[in-house]
Amino acid sequence: MSPRNGVGCSSLLLLPFLISTSSFPDAASLKSQASFNETADLPCQFINSQNISLGELIIFWQDQQKLVLYELYLGNEKPDNVAAKYLGRTSFDQDNWTMQLHNVQIKDKGSYQCIVHHKGPQGIVHLYQMTSELSVFANFSEPEIRPLSNITGDSGINLTCSSSQGHPPPLRIYFVLETQNSTVEHDGVMVISQDNETELYNVSASLSVPFPDDMSNVTITCFVCTASGTLKSPPFNTGKAAFLDQTYLAAFGLLIISSIIFVVVLCLKKQKRRRRQQHQQTAGSSEGD
Repeated sequence: MSPRNGVGCSSLLLLPFLISTSSFPDAASLKSQASFNETADLPCQFINSQNISLGELIIFWQDQQKLVLYELYLGNEKPDNVAAKYLGRTSFDQDNWTMQLHNVQIKDKGSYQCIVHHKGPQGIVHLYQMTSELSVFANFSEPEIRPLSNITGDSGINLTCSSSQGHPPPLRIYFVLETQNSTVEHDGVMVISQDNETELYNVSASLSVPFPDDMSNVTITCFVCTASGTLKSPPFNTGKAAFLDQTYLAAFGLLIISSIIFVVVLCLKKQKRRRRQQHQQTAGSSEGD
């Protein structure tokens, strides 16, 4: 795990950013994105220049497997043709011709088509079709640093950084070690796992480096680079000051425990002595009678 000089996430995020903001090739195709468990808007940019009544139109959305999400048939919703996995998850805004897909899951990403037909005296005539490419994002949790073992000058620094429940998978994890005299960046080797049901990702990375020469204080921060931005962990502090604090805390704990044991033993001895005296007094009274 080699140190790096301040590369951060910016250069790694440049390409995805350019891809996500590319211009639309034509008016009948666009990109949409939604957050996990939120609502996606899938528009239909049909211009009704002839002012055809909804009572004469057949409007429906279908996914890339040709499964119907929503159908407005001659002005009336028609759930009979809707696929089971979309039932109860859609609504249609007639003012802006947008279908809303609710409770979006990662598996909902993909291509969707809005199709408009006109049903007139001559039969059904195809009027319009457009495609939306839906991307689904989930924000990763705040990264958390945990020690893998006691950090000492002999053993070095052994930490793990983890973040969970995000999508798509992160691009990079790295650690920044700051002392009074230096700032060093170390790459982390990512370990990524995916939930089979939600398709969300969990990620972790480990840091194992010799302890810096300047042991007065070391602040370690973990950064997780994602397609939507950079996540930063709370700082993890270590160094001589931390070691002393831990030592004092342990000694204070031992002192409290020892004091409690001493008091308990002393009370037991006093109680035993009191019982012995009471027994002797009882025995003496019996002999006097």
